[in-house]
Amino acid sequence: MNNLFRLDDKVAIVTGAARGMGRTHAIFLAKAGAKVVVSDISDSSSVVDEIKNNGGEAIEVKCDVSSKDQVTELVEKTLGAFGGVDILVNNAGIAEFRDFLSMSEADWDRVIDINLKGYFLCAQAAAKVMAQKKSGAIINIGSISMGQLGIGFPNLVHYTSSKGGISGMTKALAVDLAQYNIRVNAIAPGMIDTDITGSDNSSEEASKGVYSRLLIKRKGRPEEISSVVLFLASDASSYMTGSLINVDGGWLAA
Repeated sequence: MNNLFRLDDKVAIVTGAARGMGRTHAIFLAKAGAKVVVSDISDSSSVVDEIKNNGGEAIEVKCDVSSKDQVTELVEKTLGAFGGVDILVNNAGIAEFRDFLSMSEADWDRVIDINLKGYFLCAQAAAKVMAQKKSGAIINIGSISMGQLGIGFPNLVHYTSSKGGISGMTKALAVDLAQYNIRVNAIAPGMIDTDITGSDNSSEEASKGVYSRLLIKRKGRPEEISSVVLFLASDASSYMTGSLINVDGGWLAA
């Protein structure tokens, strides 16, 4: 049974992998045997070093996911180093708290370009390679702050819009890419202990309101999302595509 979760001989790209959840996603996939391309706009050499020190294979490729040229280069460097792309974890994203009435067009564009356009560019570039092999897995990291069946969140209309778009994109891509045996799924984390949630400048009263909704009375750990990433990347989830998995401490159930 454990072999279902092994990723030996697989090549994975993880975006936004310098810190937070992306870092743990990359490390989890490497521990399962994948060769990992650790990508971020920031320096992620420490992640590569950690993977190599634990006997894994990894390279660093800096990339701004909102740039098509840089995304193309990311995939080309992956092919040059490892010869293929089997797994894409679309994780790069930003959340910048802004009051809606004073939110600028530049504020909106920056978040949408990275969180939504970036997922499109990376998925398209990776899927073109996967389609040739007729095999692959794309995992999109969304959020329960997505509207629809999720929640809205104060001062994050651009972020919530981007994450709602990721939910719809995941289902549409699952339909479009099924003919190539490429599975596309998404994870919607709740309140996870990362730099993004640590930067929440909402009021103490609002924060208490969030915790009162959690059935598991704590922030989640990045590793608790990475374990689901591993599941969706592996043959353990071979009959899943177009799915959105909430990992939120029971927030949406309350």
